[in-house]
Amino acid sequence: MERVRMGVLGCADIAWRRMLPALAAHPSVDVVAVGSRDPAKAAAFTGRFGGEPVTGYEAVLDRSDVDAVYVPLPPSLTADWARRALRQDKHVLCEKPMTGSAREAAELRDLARDRGRVLFENYMFLCHPQHRLVDDLLAAGRIGRLRSLTAEFTIPGKPADDIRHRRDLDGGALTGIGGYPLRTALRYLGPGLDVAGAHLGPDPHTGVDTDGAALLTAADGTVAQVAFGLRHAYRGRYELTGSEGRITVPRAYTPPADHPAVIHLERDGAREELTVPPHDQFRTVVTDFVEGVRSGAPVPSPLAGDALVEQARLVEAVRAAARR
Repeated sequence: MERVRMGVLGCADIAWRRMLPALAAHPSVDVVAVGSRDPAKAAAFTGRFGGEPVTGYEAVLDRSDVDAVYVPLPPSLTADWARRALRQDKHVLCEKPMTGSAREAAELRDLARDRGRVLFENYMFLCHPQHRLVDDLLAAGRIGRLRSLTAEFTIPGKPADDIRHRRDLDGGALTGIGGYPLRTALRYLGPGLDVAGAHLGPDPHTGVDTDGAALLTAADGTVAQVAFGLRHAYRGRYELTGSEGRITVPRAYTPPADHPAVIHLERDGAREELTVPPHDQFRTVVTDFVEGVRSGAPVPSPLAGDALVEQARLVEAVRAAARR
């Protein structure tokens, strides 16, 4: 396969701002169709990014000239349309959260494997090389043994009609942005984390959670504290504290593609600033996805495989702990 022919199911803001520019600019991708329940939205997207505007999502899946689909739908719809796409032998790149159910995540993972399709959940920050530098620092023992992690992702308030405020679309802080710090904990502490406690703060008018926090523990005793919110000043960072030092990643989740990323290392009373060259994490997601589609083999990506199930299990466990 020389080029991957992409269809798009939905016209979300992240698709317009981030993923469609990356897809349309990639030399190995053709955007051939954009589906929306609103024909005007589909036409606006294809006017900018190319392809044919299509009314509805099923019509995109029915096309023989679509090899793969990008699914930027609300949380309540993502898993269902990912399943439909896989059953029609389309590769799937879906926005997070793919699902908040570990059982459903396992079903989708297995369906993709059985069909020989690529299934990515777009936690794009995992594709930025600044986190590999953190890996190198940990492996070199620069902060000693890892003892704890803190991770925060908060954003300013959105308009009342934003999907994050829609209970009927599974909106809320946990589904909207809480997955980022949770995925950070999984990345560094590994699978099988227990939720020792959690809180989700509901909005009395919308019924969705607008902020939350959780305390996680690993089998070896390492602890993670995560926090997230929809009505806060912007913050997107994590910090790893070890027996001999500390690593801080101040722009962990949305580093600008045209600016170097900065990592702070503290040890023995000294502070060192390390930089990573500018990198477009959205383009890397597309490149990895395309390579998986072309190879026809399981993709060694943090956006695929068992990590999808572990992420959903942790979200499920946080929600259950908050209810208790």
